[in-house]
Amino acid sequence: MGLAGCSLAWQRHFRGEPFTWEDDDRPGAASKVAAGLINPVTGKNFSPSWRIAEFLPEAEAFYARVGELLGKQLWFPLPVWRLVAEAEWTKVDSKLEEAEPWIDRIEEDVPGWSRAIILKGGGRVATREFCEGTRAYFADQRNTGSGTPILCEGAAGLMAGRLGRHRCAKGEILTLRAPWKNDRMLIGGGGWLVPTGGDTFKVGSTYVWDRLDGEPTPEGRARVEKIARLLGGEDFEVVAHDAGVRPIVRKSQPVIGPLEDGRIVFNGLGSKGSLYAPGVARRLAAWLANETDIEPELDVRCL
Repeated sequence: MGLAGCSLAWQRHFRGEPFTWEDDDRPGAASKVAAGLINPVTGKNFSPSWRIAEFLPEAEAFYARVGELLGKQLWFPLPVWRLVAEAEWTKVDSKLEEAEPWIDRIEEDVPGWSRAIILKGGGRVATREFCEGTRAYFADQRNTGSGTPILCEGAAGLMAGRLGRHRCAKGEILTLRAPWKNDRMLIGGGGWLVPTGGDTFKVGSTYVWDRLDGEPTPEGRARVEKIARLLGGEDFEVVAHDAGVRPIVRKSQPVIGPLEDGRIVFNGLGSKGSLYAPGVARRLAAWLANETDIEPELDVRCL
């Protein structure tokens, strides 16, 4: 199970509802390699993430609750340093009012950059620990094959044509060991750098749309090493090189609901699955219990 399936399992569990699950442990699944980044203001347009004020508190509470049951910390709050080049500043400056609820301060003395905008609400989710811990916790509920199937297939389901056209993208990331500051996430220059404890970091990422496999490439490594040098410096050791495929449909927003064949789908978490998986899973669980309708923004029937 990936982020979608694991989050839905917990939401059903919290409701006291039975379920069973299957897992084909696919290589290239995004949840296996994701850095678990949560960034409140994203992209070249420097815009707040979709409905983040609603989904972020729910995600924080969810990971804290699951972490207590698993006996491990899953949510690591960190400030986000959005590094802005001189050529970007005019555009970013025009977006400051929209992003104001998430801005802590602006640093102007940042070597190599025009400014750094320090953002509140950022953090990292230990996605591998979350998924592996969830599988172990619910191990005795595996593979009975009863009930209506709920497909939490990620990119594999989209590439199989389950929802028509998709926008899946392969991404490669590196795990590094380096003597850098580990109290902040850095985002800039088309990439990101996030501390993962001690002297280890994850850095990424690439976007490739025409080679959707889970295989790391020399080209991807070179690109991510360039990001590492830009954001951290020259002094690092590569510990691991991973690749995964992001499940993306329409506007990079998740979808849930019934398919024409009677099965149910939960997909499209994209690169922000750590943020949206808990809240979307809760909404799906409520719909499955006939407590509420699916919001049009999330409804797969509105694709």
